[in-house]
Amino acid sequence: MSYYRVGHELLRELCEESFARVGFTKDESKIITDVILLSDLYGIESHGVQRMAMYHNGIKSGMMKVGVEPEVLFETPLSATIDARSAMGQLAAHKGMSMAIDKAEKSGMGMVVVKNSNHFGIAGYYAKMASDKGILGLSFTNSGAIMVPTFGRLPMIGSNPIACAMPAHPHDFFFDASTTVVTHGKLEVYKKLDKPLPEGWTIDEKGQGTDNAAKVIENIAEKKGGGILPIGGSGEVHGGHKGYGYGMIAEIFSSIMAMGMTSNYCLRDGVDGCSHGFVAIDPGMFGDREDIRNHLSAYLQEIRSSEKAQGAQRIYTHGEKEAEAMRDRMENGILINKGTLEELEEICSLRRGDVSSVL
Repeated sequence: MSYYRVGHELLRELCEESFARVGFTKDESKIITDVILLSDLYGIESHGVQRMAMYHNGIKSGMMKVGVEPEVLFETPLSATIDARSAMGQLAAHKGMSMAIDKAEKSGMGMVVVKNSNHFGIAGYYAKMASDKGILGLSFTNSGAIMVPTFGRLPMIGSNPIACAMPAHPHDFFFDASTTVVTHGKLEVYKKLDKPLPEGWTIDEKGQGTDNAAKVIENIAEKKGGGILPIGGSGEVHGGHKGYGYGMIAEIFSSIMAMGMTSNYCLRDGVDGCSHGFVAIDPGMFGDREDIRNHLSAYLQEIRSSEKAQGAQRIYTHGEKEAEAMRDRMENGILINKGTLEELEEICSLRRGDVSSVL
């Protein structure tokens, strides 16, 4: 399938306008678009404009509500619980991490949990909100069940990503990963590209490995069984039980703390209902902020400079690939596959003359 380059400024304009058209304020549209485009700028295709159709379908169906203000249910100087009230996940999550950062700046640490929310984009965006302020950020979310637990056949846990970002030189440490082998969005990309899934990603309703993206997506949607494997794959030999455990940690830091729906109850009866968790920690609680940043920076550089495996040219530290992808996409445009481009043409009135074919 062909890919195209689309300028990030044009995409920003189109996305912001598309959300404003359905009733979001200018500021709200900007926040939602910021989250979406950071994913594409970082080279994370599965959570960028590829998701626009999902968001607009969610808005049309009423799953994602316009004009709803998330409500703070419980608060202390160090913590808070927010009811998103089915608002756009990006807006509820932005409010949650903003509160956590504010508490960290005042008291050294803050944790905020959110329930009754929707898909919030990449978890790393919210961790980055903290690192941009000079503090450490952690972000968690649960989601509709797609992960099959070790030795199971039914999906019981979401993709449940964990993200961490911390200030460092020459760029921040940035880690954002689902606790499944891949995300649901990656399956959507493979379906659009009509490509078989790599071995070890998914199982069918009988618990057998499958490379059919469309079938796995259908099985998950219709709750027929089967789904995506945890990091480490099937069984315990390659550590599948560890990915399963990491998924549970994300669940605890989101739905359990928030008293929200666990992953196996999300996405039912026209309601998403997922939960998020945000932690902000000021390194100044433990000493001089800049000394701690320099300490991390020195260690990351030592890792990058350490001896390479035979045939390897480079060791990356987390955040390097994202920083390089952003530089490329800011200059040359964002890569979008033909299927996603067609969706954008319908949603955003994107003209084919606004893009250039690269593949």
